Formats: sequence, structure tokens, C-alpha cells
Amino acid sequence: MNDARTLWQLFRGMPAEVNHAHRLQGFYAAQAADYDRFRERLLPGRAELMEWLQPEPGERIVELGAGTGRNPEFFRTRVPALKNLTLVDLCPALLAKAHERWADSSNVLIIEADACIWRPAEPVDAVYFSYALTMIPDWRAALENALAMLRPGGRLAVVDFTLTRHQSRLAKHFWHKWFSHDGVNLNQQHTEMLTGLLPFYELREYRTQIPYLPGLSVPYYLYSGIKG
Repeated sequence: MNDARTLWQLFRGMPAEVNHAHRLQGFYAAQAADYDRFRERLLPGRAELMEWLQPEPGERIVELGAGTGRNPEFFRTRVPALKNLTLVDLCPALLAKAHERWADSSNVLIIEADACIWRPAEPVDAVYFSYALTMIPDWRAALENALAMLRPGGRLAVVDFTLTRHQSRLAKHFWHKWFSHDGVNLNQQHTEMLTGLLPFYELREYRTQIPYLPGLSVPYYLYSGIKG
């Protein structure tokens, strides 16, 4: 029944609001209670990306498009030693879950803000996006903002769905239409920009099965780069 409720929201799709924050709230408010459980099967590669980050004691870490704050749980044992961990998102319904999850962690800051324009008071050691870049309309601005807040030698990391040059035109069209209905905009240009953004990087591409779509798989990637 929980899956049925979430699938119904996915079937209805993203509301046709002009304001992006209102679209997110309208789409996710009814899903928030079961958001994490459903997406454990849908969003692979997050634990691996958190291993790439390897947060060290005293570091400042930022997640842009943090949603419910689930991803830092992959390195929860390291969180108490961080200077701070800042979770930024535009959707109040999802951030309410993040507040519940990290209520006992005084160094975890939860901020309702636009990933394209919010910046911390001082440079940070790592910034990451986990299945958020495809949901940000001005994704170029979000990447440029992430790069601007990084200190020299800081790390930028991304995991997300994508389209690849190896896919057929029909496959690209199908996945673009399928995901864009729910406000997720797959774009091959994401990885193209990332590979030209920083001088030192690693990019890995995979495929994953989609729940309730037997026999179909979609590409996703993991990226990690170091600011020169």
C-alpha cells in the first residue's frame, strides 16, 4: 500500500506550478513519509559516492539538494567529528524529515534555500549532489555555485541518472519522457560539463533496474573531482 501511494504520486507527476519550490512541495509532501524506503531501490551508487568523499575530522561538507538528509547516514560515524555538515534543499516537506533525522547532531545545519545561489560563510572541503542535479532547472548555475564555495583542493561529487551516447535514440526519448514527468530531467550534458569542470576527476558509468519496470535499465554515473 505504501508503494501504491508513492506510485500514484509518480503517476500524477510534478505539478504545473511556475515556482520550482512550489512544484517540489506539491510533488513530495504526500510522499515524504515513505520517501526514503521507496527510493532505496531506485537510487543506486549513493553509498559508493559517500565512500569517495571520505569526510575527515574538522571538515566542512555541503550537500545541495539534500532532501530528507538520508545520504549522510552512509558516513554517520564520521559526522560527529566534522566541523559542520550543511544540508540544503528547497522542499519543506523533505527538510522536515531531515530535521527529525539529525535533531541530535548540533553540527548538522539544515537550510531551506536554492542550490543555485546559497553559499556558506566560508569555503568548504566538499560539496556533493545525490540525484539532485537532474531536478535543478538551472543545473549549470548549481554546479558553478558548488565550485565557487569549494576551497582549493576541495572535492566535488555527483551521483545521478543520465543519458549516454551509446543509447539508441528511442531509448533516450523513452527515459527522458519517463523521468521528466516527475521533474527529473536526464541530460547527457551533465557529464560533459563535469568532465571539463575540474582538472582531476574520476567518472564511472553504470546501469540499474527500475522498480516496476521489469527488463528495463537506465544509466547512472558517479563523479568525483578535485578543485585545483
